[in-house]
Amino acid sequence: MVAVDLIASCLDSIRQIGDEITDALVYLDAGTLEAFQFVGAFPLLLELGARAVCSLESTSPLDAAAEWNSSFAHPARKIVIITSRLLSDAHRYILRCLGNHGTVSHCIVLTAISEIGHSAYVDSPLGPDAFRSTIAESYLSNHREDSLSPGLPSISTGKAFDGDEVPPGVTLTAQFLYHLANKMDLKLDIFSLGDTSKVIGKLMMDMSSLYDVGRNKSSAGLLIVDRTIDLLTPCFHGDSFLDRMLSSLPRKERTSSYYVAKNPQTPSKHTQAAVKRSPLDIKVPFETAFSTEETKCRTSMLSESMMAFVSGWNSAEVDSEVTWLPDYTDKAHDDKVGSISGSFLSNYDGVRYLEALLDRGSKDGLMLIKKWLMEALKLEKLSFPSKGRQAASVSELHSMVQMLCQHQLSLVRNRGVIQLALAAEMALQEPQSTRWDAFTSAERILSVTSAETTQSLASEIRDFINTSTSVESHKQGNTMGSSQGLLTFQDILLLTIIGYILAGENFPTSIAGGPFSWEDERSLKDVVVDSILERPSSVKFRFLDGLEKELEAIARSKDADRNKDFSEPTSTTTDDFDDQWDDWDDDDDNTDNQKEEAYGNMQLKLEVRDRVDQLFKFFHILSSMRLRNQVLGEGLAALSRFETDSYSRKGLLYKLILAVLTRYDIPGLEYHSSAVGRLFKSGLGRFGLGQSKPSFGDQSVLIIFVVGGINTLEVREVMKAISESSRPDVELILGGTTLLSPDDMFELMLGSSSFT
Repeated sequence: MVAVDLIASCLDSIRQIGDEITDALVYLDAGTLEAFQFVGAFPLLLELGARAVCSLESTSPLDAAAEWNSSFAHPARKIVIITSRLLSDAHRYILRCLGNHGTVSHCIVLTAISEIGHSAYVDSPLGPDAFRSTIAESYLSNHREDSLSPGLPSISTGKAFDGDEVPPGVTLTAQFLYHLANKMDLKLDIFSLGDTSKVIGKLMMDMSSLYDVGRNKSSAGLLIVDRTIDLLTPCFHGDSFLDRMLSSLPRKERTSSYYVAKNPQTPSKHTQAAVKRSPLDIKVPFETAFSTEETKCRTSMLSESMMAFVSGWNSAEVDSEVTWLPDYTDKAHDDKVGSISGSFLSNYDGVRYLEALLDRGSKDGLMLIKKWLMEALKLEKLSFPSKGRQAASVSELHSMVQMLCQHQLSLVRNRGVIQLALAAEMALQEPQSTRWDAFTSAERILSVTSAETTQSLASEIRDFINTSTSVESHKQGNTMGSSQGLLTFQDILLLTIIGYILAGENFPTSIAGGPFSWEDERSLKDVVVDSILERPSSVKFRFLDGLEKELEAIARSKDADRNKDFSEPTSTTTDDFDDQWDDWDDDDDNTDNQKEEAYGNMQLKLEVRDRVDQLFKFFHILSSMRLRNQVLGEGLAALSRFETDSYSRKGLLYKLILAVLTRYDIPGLEYHSSAVGRLFKSGLGRFGLGQSKPSFGDQSVLIIFVVGGINTLEVREVMKAISESSRPDVELILGGTTLLSPDDMFELMLGSSSFT
């Protein structure tokens, strides 16, 4: 059995460019920075002799002074730039970087996208702003009837792509998978499920050559899956500890990448959407580790410790004297200092926190972090009163973190588990915890109700919308009260998406019509329109583009009426009767203004209703996805036999793993044979010696890649499926174009990254 280590392969790729990195200032763009954080590549860069590792987007002349290796006697003369984007996007940053370092005479630029990958954007001339895209931010579908978002593959209909219609993100994904397999010395049997995945598989086979056949490579199976085949799982708020944290923690803002085609024949509506991904540069509120009741002396010591941590103090020399740190007492709780930016999932001292937490639920994940904190306290010779095997609490974690932060050396040595514990504390505190639990409860109700009747499911969705409306009204009308944590109207729209997909699975109907009766859907549309007009200031969605000014005017009018109701009534005495006599002459003018305002409100309501009608047509597309491809629909229906627990819904990947490992034939699963394979099959078939189609589950190394992204709940389910199968020894690599959260799914389908 061949062992496959993806992280080791990534680090080996960096070692191969060791000669270029030696004695160089290394600049990484945002995408490369995230990737290097996850694989733990920064110590390796310093080991290879890098002077410093800096951000390409934030280049500064002072970068040359931040040398981690103090053995260099001469100024930096070489720069290495590593980018995950196309070269034209990095062009302006490269010029700025070179302009900041006058002594540099040698510049090396390394890009993760091949020359063929650059050619995917045939309509864009090479230039500073020609195209800006990574695999995660490039188009996976063009704007067509069966498309939901540029960041998601189109809905599978069984129709083949035209050569000119292949989106650039599809080509880049095929390039990535092909070169990844080459780097890991793997010979792939490629399978696909979905129209876009089929195109990627075909592109990968076209890139293969006769020379790949005879090379000594290990065999592996690659299954490419369209995200649109299962949109429910990433929308659900399941019991995944990492999913809960990633959805709750703030992240670094990233400027969206826009691809504007230069082809004059391309309709303008096809070029306006953008794929906006939330980077995994996570911000953890580090200031919460320090008690506000500490003395000024203690606060000064802790703030110095925190600044040493933030400044990237070399942990290999933690015993050295630190005399250069200024007094940061007044800035101990500053926002710029208090939020640690970076991936808390990075490896520290060989402890892979990510892998350990992947298969954990909320309670188990909290207990595991408590265990790590207890081990850290024991190593630091600090005692903490243990309560045995009782469930861990957020306050208990906070107390242990404060103990580890009392001393500077302890803070630096245990920075990884401290940062992780603070992230868990933020995810499980209010209002994040209440909102997540409310989502979980609502999704459970919809799942149970979807097995009954369409009327009951529509009634539940309508009740959720009305509840969110009353909550928002309470927030606006009572500023002293707290309704945080309850579901907002945006949250309810995500639940509506879930409800329509569930209805389509349980109550198949025609493609044109929705799953609900005309009366039920009309009632749903009415409450959605009323909700938008009830609190217009809180609804900012793509399907309402162009109505912002009118909705803001209504919001101001409602605020004025609300303030008027709270004001004291005007007294009417005999003395001021004469003063009010002149105001009566203006009654006719006020009546005309009221009529004009009422007419404007009616026009706005009609326009909002038209937009809501279009929104519900989008819901109809979601509910009819299985009907658009009969073969694929039959395959998904057949996979329902692997639903082992009738009370807990499992995602597509869980059922796929169980099916392929038992050699179950899945309708719609396509095998891509190479040119050599087709030659042998056609030649030997004449003599009855043709080989049968290989099975994906026969391989000892399996790679599953989801075009459109995965979430950590799916990772947990896949790990559970492996343990429940008859092949627990199989090696599995699970990946996707991005890491999704439920909020990301809303942005892709109804937010700024949608076609709706």
